[in-house]
Parts: sequence; structure tokens; C-alpha cells
Amino acid sequence: MAVIVTDQTHLARSIELATANVLDSGGPFGAVIVTADGQAFDGVNRVTATNDPTAHAEVTAIRRACTELGTFELSGATLYTSCEPCPMCLASALWARVDRVIFAADRHDAASVGFDDAVFYEYFENNQPGDVLSVRKLELDGPESPPVLQPFNTWNSLQTRIGY
Repeated sequence: MAVIVTDQTHLARSIELATANVLDSGGPFGAVIVTADGQAFDGVNRVTATNDPTAHAEVTAIRRACTELGTFELSGATLYTSCEPCPMCLASALWARVDRVIFAADRHDAASVGFDDAVFYEYFENNQPGDVLSVRKLELDGPESPPVLQPFNTWNSLQTRIGY
């Protein structure tokens, strides 16, 4: 008898991963990337365990899938995650070309237990991002300054470049 794997099955797996990760010195977040052909790759939050602020469950699942598949893009894949992805994780899913994201708990559930990402969402949602983080362009002047487009021009002229 065939086992039918559903969105609920993968989402439940992400919650199981998150719960087990808490008992392994990790954060309460888990994720599963499922490719178009059904391969699944787990990820858990290892931020405090590895002192890596980018080691969110979604990012670790994306990294694992890409490494094991030998690709940097996951077109056709679905990201299942125990909690609504933060802006960094959403951006990572976009860069990986993930087709869908399905989550269980939302950002308000996370905030209620101390994981409040509201300031990060607000950074992208409001028109005054400088209130949170100063980001500015600096013009380079002088004879020693390389042209700012030099890296792009070099990349564009390279016959062996791999677009992404």
C-alpha cells in the first residue's frame, strides 16, 4: 500500500524537527525543502549553537538541498517551515527560486514567546528603513578609485559565467 505524502505531512515534519532541535541546543524552528521530484531536505535553527545569525532553519534546509543536489536553484520546490519565515529566509527562498512556502505558526506566535521580528518586517514595509539600519551609497572619487561597475563589466565579459 502506497503512503500518500501531503503538505500536512511535511509541515508536521518541520514542527517535529523544531521540537527536537530545542532539546539539542537549537532554536525552536524547523524546515523541510521538498523538490519537485519529491526529495526532502531537513533544516533546523542553529543560530545560538553555531554563533551564526544566518543559520535559520529555512536557510539551513536550502543550503543542504542545494549542496546535496549540486545546484543553487530549487525551482519547483516547496519550503515547509514550522514558523513564518523572517525577511532573510523569505529572501533566501526567493534567491533559491523556491516555488511555494508553507508555514505553521506565524510571526505573532513567535513574538509571543520572545522571537519578535517585527522590527525586521517594518524595515522593509515602511519608507524609512534608516530608522533601523543605516544603508547608504558612497561615491568613490580619485585616481586610485576603481570604476564601480568594474566587477559587473568583468563578469559580463566572462564567457564562462553562470547566470543566476
